[in-house]
Amino acid sequence: MKSFYVSDLDGTLLDGSGQLSSQSLNILNELLHDGLVFTVASARSVSSMRPILHGLSLNLPVIEFNGAFITDFTTGEHLSVNAMPREVVESICARMRLHGAEPFISSFDGVRDRVHYNEMRNLGMQNYLAQRLAQRDPRFGCPAKLEKAFAEQVVCLTLIGEYAPLAALQSEIEALHADAVETHLFDDLYFPGWPWLTVHDRRATKDQAIHRLAVDYGLESHERVVFGDQLNDVGMLKAAHRGIAVANAVDLVKRSASHVIGHHTEHAVAHFIREDWLRQ
Repeated sequence: MKSFYVSDLDGTLLDGSGQLSSQSLNILNELLHDGLVFTVASARSVSSMRPILHGLSLNLPVIEFNGAFITDFTTGEHLSVNAMPREVVESICARMRLHGAEPFISSFDGVRDRVHYNEMRNLGMQNYLAQRLAQRDPRFGCPAKLEKAFAEQVVCLTLIGEYAPLAALQSEIEALHADAVETHLFDDLYFPGWPWLTVHDRRATKDQAIHRLAVDYGLESHERVVFGDQLNDVGMLKAAHRGIAVANAVDLVKRSASHVIGHHTEHAVAHFIREDWLRQ
C-alpha cells in the first residue's frame, strides 16, 4: 500500500528555532522529486508557513488553522473554508471581553486573509504582534474595532495570556458552544509563559481536513501516516493508519500514537519518512 504522509510543523517537523532545517528540506525535496505524497497540517496560517517552508516542493495543498483552511501553497487560494457562524463569534467575543480579554480575530473577507486586533493587553500579545509585523505578514493592518471582522468569514479567535484565566474561559466557551466549536489551549514553544487559547469551527480539525484531501486527490486507498506533538494533533493520530509522535510530544499524544520516533530537533520526521519510503 502506498503512503500519504502529513506532518505537523512546530515541535514536529520544524527544529528548535521554528525553522525547517536544511537537512529536512533536502531529504524531503529528494523524496518529493521521486513521487513522495506529502503535505503539512498546522495551526499556523499559510502566510506564516511560507517563509519557513521556502524551497520545499510540496505537491499537495496545505492544511492551515488546524483545518479551517485547505490552501494552495503556491497561490494562497483557499480550496476549503470552515468559518464559524457569526452569532457564535459574537457570543464568544462578548464572553472574552467579560473576562477583560481582547482576541486576535483571523478571517477571510472573500478576497484576502485578515487579522483584526485592538489593544495589546500583555507581553505575550505584544510579542506575537511584533513578530508578525517584523515578518511583514500581509494579514495585519492597523488596530481597529473588532466588530469589523464579524461581517467576514472568521476562522480563528486567538487569546494570549496567563494559563488559569484562559483555562477558565475555555471551559465557559465549551459549555456554551461545544456543539459548534473546537478549542485548544497550549504553550507557546517560542515564548514560554504566555499560552494561547484558540477557537475554531467544529469542522476545522486536522483529521477532517486530511480526509477531505484524500478524497479530493484520489488518495483514499493510500495508507495515512501522520506526525504530531501537541493536543491538536491527537485527532489526526487516532484517525490515521499510523499516527506517529515525536519524542518531545506531550504524554497524551504519545499514548495516542502507534509508536514514537526521535526528537524534533534531530530531524526525526524527515529521517523516518525517508526510511519508510525506501522500504516501500
